[in-house]
Amino acid sequence: MGSFGEDLRMERLSRGIALEEITAVTKISRRHLIALEQEKFRLLPGGILSKGIVRGYAGAIGLDQNDWTERFLKAYMASGQTMDDDHDWTLFASNVGKARILRHDEMAVRLRWAGALLLLLLVAAGGYVTLRYYGFRAGWWPTLLPIQEVRHQLHGFWTSIYGIWVHVVAWLNR
Repeated sequence: MGSFGEDLRMERLSRGIALEEITAVTKISRRHLIALEQEKFRLLPGGILSKGIVRGYAGAIGLDQNDWTERFLKAYMASGQTMDDDHDWTLFASNVGKARILRHDEMAVRLRWAGALLLLLLVAAGGYVTLRYYGFRAGWWPTLLPIQEVRHQLHGFWTSIYGIWVHVVAWLNR
């Protein structure tokens, strides 16, 4: 019995399977398969991903995946490397989950502020309409604000509202 990589290569060749066929079936890059056969374990991604490459390779050529994974681990340890990469993988996966939660929370806060701003605008518009309605009924509205000045102020008001709206939409789309 030879080395792990040589045995794996001999099994593949005895079955007449090319590396390209394994790559097509497993989607594992050819360079990782070659690194596995040549026992250049440092070129493999490490941890659980390396085990997955071995399992995929063994499954693609019809070998027992568990047996070859165990042989890989022994060869890996014999090469002087340790499998502490699993801890890094777990840490990475937990950080990805935290990042997703933080993005979700940021969006929720933005939506709350947008809702509060929209509510404030609705209250202001409702107050304006109410004041104007009762002002016209009581007869004091036309004397309080001259028509030309009101038109100019309304134009400025709606321009301001539009500018605020553009900023809010840009802020929400960040």
